[in-house]
Amino acid sequence: MKALRLAAVAAITAGLILFRAPGASAAHGGLGPVQALREWYKLALALVRHTPTYSPPVASRSLAYLGVTAFEVVASGDSDLRSLAGQLKGLQPLPPRQLGRPYDETLVLDAALASLTQNLFSNTGPTGQRALAAEDAKMRAEISADLSADVVARSEAYGRAIAEHIWTWSREDGGATIENMGFPQHYELKKGAAHWVPTSLILQQQTPLLPDWGKNRTFAMPDGAACPLAPAPEYSEDRSSEFYKQALEVYQTRQALTPEQRDIAKFWADDAMLSVTPPGHWISIALQSLAKENAGVARTVDVLARVGIAVSDGFVGCWNAKFQYEQLRPVTYIRRFIDPKWEPLLITPPFPELPSGHATQTGAAATVMTQLFGEDFAFTDETDRSDGLPPRSFPSFWAAANEAAISRLYGGIHFRAASELGLEQGRCIGAYVNALKTKK
Repeated sequence: MKALRLAAVAAITAGLILFRAPGASAAHGGLGPVQALREWYKLALALVRHTPTYSPPVASRSLAYLGVTAFEVVASGDSDLRSLAGQLKGLQPLPPRQLGRPYDETLVLDAALASLTQNLFSNTGPTGQRALAAEDAKMRAEISADLSADVVARSEAYGRAIAEHIWTWSREDGGATIENMGFPQHYELKKGAAHWVPTSLILQQQTPLLPDWGKNRTFAMPDGAACPLAPAPEYSEDRSSEFYKQALEVYQTRQALTPEQRDIAKFWADDAMLSVTPPGHWISIALQSLAKENAGVARTVDVLARVGIAVSDGFVGCWNAKFQYEQLRPVTYIRRFIDPKWEPLLITPPFPELPSGHATQTGAAATVMTQLFGEDFAFTDETDRSDGLPPRSFPSFWAAANEAAISRLYGGIHFRAASELGLEQGRCIGAYVNALKTKK
C-alpha cells in the first residue's frame, strides 16, 4: 500500500513538471497568466489519473468546464474577446468586474481555476487533496507576494465568482453526479444476438458505463443526437457479409500484429486510471502545440476552451449513438463465430461498440485543432513519455486522429466501421465548436 501511495505521489508530481511554458511572464517572480493556467492544467491532468470516477466521458466534461472558466476570466478583462455566454447551452452572462478598480489578471485566473478544480475533483483521494491544497497555497503566495491587499482581495473574489457561476451552471447538465463509478445498479440489456453483452468478469461491469451520458446537456452542439452516424454494416452471421468481414479483419490483424501496430495501439490506449484518458491526451496535445508557438494568454484560453468543448460534446454525441445501437464488441462476435479462445491486445471497455469513443472525440478535436493551427501543423506528442511510451511525431492533427482511430482496431476492441463513422461524427461535432465566436 505504501508503494502505491508513493507511486501516486510520483505520478502527480510528474504531472506538475510537464509542459513548462517557454517565455513565461516576468511578473510575479516569473509566473504570468499563461504559466498559472498551465500549472492548473498540469494538476488537473494528473488528478484525472487518480480520481476513481474519472472515466473518459467524465474527464472530458471537467476539462471543458476548466477551459470555459479560463476563457471567461480572460475575456472579462480583454475587450477583444467575446464571452461564450449565450453561445454555449444554458450559460448565462457572467458576473461583471467593478468598473475602474484594478485587478491582477494572473490572480483572478488562479483563484478561478483553484476554486473550480477543487470542486471538480472533490472526490479525489488524500494524495490528490494534498496536491490540490499545496498547489493552491504555492500559487497564491507566489502571485500575490507583491500585490496590495485590496487588489488581492478583489482579484480573488472575482475569480471565485466566475468559478461559482460556472460550477452552478455545470450542476444542471446531467453529468454532475457519478454513482457506483458510472455503472447503473440495474440496466435492461437489449435482446438479440447483435447487441452488447458484458465483456468483463467484474461484477460492477455487468451493466454498461454511463448509459444516459448521451442525454447530457451539450456545450456547442444542439444536443447529443445532432450528429447522427451514417449507416453502419448491418449485423450478420453470414460469412460473405460486410459485418463478418470486418470481424475477420479484427481477428486477422490481431493474429499478425506488427511491432509498429502494437506500438500504436499502446500509445493511444489512454486507459482510465492509468493515463490522462483520451480527452486528456488531446488537451495535452493542445498544450504542447501552444507551447511550440509560445502563445499568449488570449490564444491559450481560446484553444483550451474549444478543445475541451469538442471532446466533451464528442463523448455526449458518441454515447448518444452507442446506446441507440448497443452493438456487440468484436471479442464477443469473434469468440462466437471465429475463435472461442481469441484475446484482443487491449482490454475491451465495458460499454457498447458503435461508434468508437476514441474516434469521435479525436475527430472533434482534430477538426478544431486544424481550424486553430492549420492543415499542416506538425508536432511531436510527448504526452506519455513519463510512462515510458516514446513520443510520436505527426505531420498534422488529422494524421494523429487517423492513427488514434485505427489504433482501436489494432488493439482488437473496435471494428473498422466504429472508427471510420466515429471520425465523421467527430467532424460534425467539431464544426459546431468552430462556429463559436470568441473574438469581437
